[in-house]
Amino acid sequence: MSDVALVVMARYPQPGTTKTRLARSLGDAETHRLYQAFLTDLAGHFAGPDFALHWAYTPADVDYAAFVRELVPDLAGYTHSFPQQGADFGARLLHAFQWTQRQGYAAAIVIGSDSPHITRALVCQAQAALQEADVVLGPADDGGYYLIAMREPYDVFTSIPMSTSVVTALTVARARELDLTVKLIDPLFDVDEYADLLRLAELLRVDHALAPATSAVITSLRSELYDHDSTYVCDPTGRYPAALDLP
Repeated sequence: MSDVALVVMARYPQPGTTKTRLARSLGDAETHRLYQAFLTDLAGHFAGPDFALHWAYTPADVDYAAFVRELVPDLAGYTHSFPQQGADFGARLLHAFQWTQRQGYAAAIVIGSDSPHITRALVCQAQAALQEADVVLGPADDGGYYLIAMREPYDVFTSIPMSTSVVTALTVARARELDLTVKLIDPLFDVDEYADLLRLAELLRVDHALAPATSAVITSLRSELYDHDSTYVCDPTGRYPAALDLP
C-alpha cells in the first residue's frame, strides 16, 4: 500500500445540490447522472492496489461508503471515506491533509471531483514532484487548481478566495511567504460550466478511455436531444444553449 494518500474531495450526488452552475444549463437530473459518472471514472482510475484512495465527502451525515459500494461494487473495497470538516472549502482542504497525516501517511495528494479525465500519469507526476517540493499544484485553466499535494498539512488556504481566477497565484504566494518550495505540474481543466462540458465531450470523442463512464453519459445526453430523424428537439426552457455543438 502506498504511503501517499490520494484524496478526492467529493459530494454526495443529489439532484438540485450537485454542480449547480452546470445544472442551470443541463438540468438537475442530467447533472446528477453526469456527476455520478465523474465519480465512477475517478474510482476506475485510482481504486486498486497502486493508490491509497480516500473520498473526503460532504454532507457529513450521509453513508458515503454505502454509496460507493452501490456505485462501484467491484472497486469499493479499495477505497475509504471520511467526512469533510471546515467552515469553507479552504478549511476542508486543510482538514483533509491533517486527517491523512493522523492516519500515518507520509504525504497526501488531494484532487477535486470535477475532472474525471485526470490521469494516473498526472497523479504520479505530482507524487514525484513531492520529492523536491513542499507544495505541488496542478493548475486548472480557470486560475484555480485541480490538484494540491503536500508532505505536511501546511496552511496555504487561509484567506485565499476559493473559486476565483487567482487561487493558484495566491496559493503560490502564500506558500512562499511560509518559505515553502512550490512546483507546478501539467495543467488540466475542471468541468464547472456548460462550455467546460462541451470541451470534455470533444476530448472524450477523441479518446473515450480517459473517462469511459462520463463518455457514455455524454453520448446518452446527446442522443436525448435529437429525435429518431436526427432533428434537434427544441427545449423551450433553454437548458441546452449549445446542444448542437455536442460532438
